[in-house]
Amino acid sequence: MPIELKMPALSPTMEEGTLAKWLVKEGDEVKSGDILAEIETDKATMEFEAVDEGTVAKIVVPEGTDGVKVGTVIALIAGEGEETSPSPAAAGEGQTGAAGQGEGKSESAKPSPSHSPDGERAPPSPEAGEGQKPPAPAKSDGDRVKASPLARRLAEAKGIDLAAIQGSGPNGRIVKADIDSAEGKGELRQAQPERSGAADSSTVQPAPAEGPKAEFSTDIPHEAVKLSNMRKTIARRLTEAKQTIPHIYLTVDIRLDALLKLRAELNGALTGRGVKLSVNDLLIKALAVSLKQVPECNVSFTPDSLIKYSRADISVAVSIPGGLITPIIADADAKGVAAISSEMHELAARAKEGKLQPHEYQGGTASISNMGMFGIKQFEAVINPPQGMIMAIGAGEKRPYIVDDALGVATVMSATGSFDHRAIDGADGARLMKAFKELVEAPLGLVA
Repeated sequence: MPIELKMPALSPTMEEGTLAKWLVKEGDEVKSGDILAEIETDKATMEFEAVDEGTVAKIVVPEGTDGVKVGTVIALIAGEGEETSPSPAAAGEGQTGAAGQGEGKSESAKPSPSHSPDGERAPPSPEAGEGQKPPAPAKSDGDRVKASPLARRLAEAKGIDLAAIQGSGPNGRIVKADIDSAEGKGELRQAQPERSGAADSSTVQPAPAEGPKAEFSTDIPHEAVKLSNMRKTIARRLTEAKQTIPHIYLTVDIRLDALLKLRAELNGALTGRGVKLSVNDLLIKALAVSLKQVPECNVSFTPDSLIKYSRADISVAVSIPGGLITPIIADADAKGVAAISSEMHELAARAKEGKLQPHEYQGGTASISNMGMFGIKQFEAVINPPQGMIMAIGAGEKRPYIVDDALGVATVMSATGSFDHRAIDGADGARLMKAFKELVEAPLGLVA
């Protein structure tokens, strides 16, 4: 029987995608590592990489098809001498596009981020895998354990015995996520929340993105713009967040003069090193340090437990064409501000080109969103589940301010923390805002 290639889950929350382009045609010979297709997700365009070898017997889903459900058969690969016509089950599955159909059938390709040979398929979300059997142990052909090329390289580099790992990929194949899990066993790490049900939004039943049908007049000149995958995901996740998370908002006014002076001095000292600090770089550091000082706010809520993170990974909201993405500065409290600035500049540039790898924007323990550059004085941001809080930064502006018990003029910004009240009490949120304010107003603590 030909091997069925199914639409993969390129991220834990992916339910459908666009088959943007086929890079092979029927009759082509393919081998492990060949790029078969480009698939557009809600965040980036990913490449679909072959694992097995054979002949492309049939392309079931043509390129340009939108809304292809995870688990839908998109193509068939035949081995030498095998029948090349699609099986009845495959044909039916390609028509319905139902995720999770065809239980027990093999999947012979894995995705990787565009222009990145080391990409790996993220484990499918609970919705995509509903009704499927649990991952089987990695089987071997002779003495060879089934594992993707990337998983083998990572295991070798980290000294991990592949034979001791249970694979979660097709037919028990070991993939990158299994290596990450094995390496972090016994510790609470960002790679683990999928299994604990804590650090991925797939643990919460998604709310439908569509609301009541909007009433509008067709007599008014207008254009109907098709929703992109990214916009659909933003709509679904924000609806989910506002409907399921009880938000509490806490705002403080913060004097920026000392921070601006320190930034100017540091940029002078960094001249010639290709680094120019922004105010946002310093605020990322301030939030990370504040979370370490008030660990009660560095948490995620689940129905069964409260997940307390031992590291402050800050997701930074970046506007890109068609939507928003949140690249992550991992372990931000332990990094210098120059390192944060360089990393943020590089992540933001690749985010706008759609070249971020999934681990660079999935996860994080808290978020920061800065709209000060647009002149926004103050706003309340929506929490990015499963995180427990997000800091919204307004513009710094000259305001009347009490300085040394006298009325003066100072550069002041408003910062608003949005907290998940299921996990974070108001008093703990207030302590975090106080710590953040003190660090920004006495910023030498950020470089000490």
